[in-house]
Amino acid sequence: MFQDQSEFDVRCEWGMQGVAMLAPVSDVVILVDVLSFTSCVDIIVGNGAIVLPYRWDDEKATRFAEMHGAQLAGRRRSTSAYSLAMVSLVSIPAGTKLVLPSPNGSTISLMTGSTPTFAGCLRNYRAVAACARGLGTTVSVIPAGERWADGGLRPAVEDLIGAGAIISELPGSRSPEAAAAVAAWEAARADITAVLLGCSSGKELIEMGFPGDVELAADVNCSSAVPRLRDGAYADASGA
Repeated sequence: MFQDQSEFDVRCEWGMQGVAMLAPVSDVVILVDVLSFTSCVDIIVGNGAIVLPYRWDDEKATRFAEMHGAQLAGRRRSTSAYSLAMVSLVSIPAGTKLVLPSPNGSTISLMTGSTPTFAGCLRNYRAVAACARGLGTTVSVIPAGERWADGGLRPAVEDLIGAGAIISELPGSRSPEAAAAVAAWEAARADITAVLLGCSSGKELIEMGFPGDVELAADVNCSSAVPRLRDGAYADASGA
């Protein structure tokens, strides 16, 4: 099928449909949700903690957390100790298990099946790409995107840029979609913080009172963590 970009080694497609199309025909899948799921995951596993992705607004989330001996993250403005606000996660203790619901990153994390899956972002793009290179030649990078009010996919420039950063470190032939992501990264990298602060998702976080989240997400290549999804949980695979 022409949508699977099968003639190329490195592929790129958006969201749930992209995962459904590319995960079954890829050696590795790398998910990218810069603001904020995969950046949150990087911070958490970089501290030695574990992330259990879970679907958004599922009333069973509390029970799921209890079953796994985990804490449940709240919404960004919640009073929970931990949430999708990156600033709430920077001091999470090693060994903590955290159920992290999100409308985009968690949802697509649960769709990749048996294909080796990583959470990539601007913070860890080199480390994740290096690990992926050792697992196969066919790598699909999936920018998660955001949601419009009607539930439709909103392509998010920060995720395209993050995907491009990762793809720039991967060998092999690139699909036109993957090449376009690299072009977005090259155009933004010189002033990435300003780009993230000025994009729609960044402005939304600033208006909500979380400019620190944007700055954490823009801390390019600060992390050597490699969040890999195994048995429904992300943990750091950098030492594997």
